[in-house]
Amino acid sequence: MDFNEIAKEVLDIEAKELNLASKNIDSFNIKDAVELIYNCKGKVIVTGVGKSGLIGAKIAATFASTGTSSFFLHPTEAMHGDLGMIGKDDIVLGISYSGESEELIQLLPHIKRFDIPLIAMAKNENSTLAKYSDIFINISVTKEACPLDAAPTSSTTLTLAMGDVLAVCLMRKRDFKKEDFASFHPGGTLGKKLFVKVDDLLRKENLPIVSRETKIKDAIVTMSEGRLGNVLIIDEKNHLTSILSDGDLRRALMNPDFSIEKSVEEIATKNPRTIKDKNLLASDALKIIEEYKIQLLIVTNENNEIIGVLHIHDLIEAGIK
Repeated sequence: MDFNEIAKEVLDIEAKELNLASKNIDSFNIKDAVELIYNCKGKVIVTGVGKSGLIGAKIAATFASTGTSSFFLHPTEAMHGDLGMIGKDDIVLGISYSGESEELIQLLPHIKRFDIPLIAMAKNENSTLAKYSDIFINISVTKEACPLDAAPTSSTTLTLAMGDVLAVCLMRKRDFKKEDFASFHPGGTLGKKLFVKVDDLLRKENLPIVSRETKIKDAIVTMSEGRLGNVLIIDEKNHLTSILSDGDLRRALMNPDFSIEKSVEEIATKNPRTIKDKNLLASDALKIIEEYKIQLLIVTNENNEIIGVLHIHDLIEAGIK
């Protein structure tokens, strides 16, 4: 049995159904559905049972994360108290491939009793769900990918895709930008990139700081205790003058006249890379670190006094990319 061939067949069948839907998009009432949702003052309540319910939950999640207030409500739960979750300003998106799912059909009269607009996704415009609806979106397919042509496969793929169609259309209509998306995903990569600032990750306490006159042997101890692989060097006015990295130390060891009794400033890097804006995005700080191939970015005030340091490891651990 060639499973690769079976996999190709499944993908081809489902792709064919999506392509067919794309060619017939004019018949899907997409514009009316988008306008209805766009002008909704409440939430989009997505409901369905079985596989349709699972797809509906994903559609509701996609709506919610792309600027359309939405949640999934199981029809059975609605009939046992949760109907009160649907408000007069809401819209219901009902999903049932047959259009005759018993649990969903039982809910419909109560939805219409409150004059709640209903968008229906089903395969038959003459189904009970479709007849109750204000807007009907046909999700019929010519063939399921299931070899028995029974298990929801192509049909659930198309249903999911139509949910994406509505979500993306609404994003375009609202001019929904990546900053908006990130605000709904503050813990995701994009959210961190757009919202986490240098000050959120800045190390300010117990920094490895020594004076210019400190001997190298003592600076090495401070470097080890600081666990940053660097020592910050200041003058008598607490102004940053230089930095000693473990790389500087290794290079100095190669000099024949090296002595641990010398002052640390003799082998340190003068005028290290610094920034003064602690509210700079952490993602922009990472660009500076990568551009100058450094591990430590120092934040100073207008007087060149050290406020804190940002280590590349802190950025990595925070998921800044």
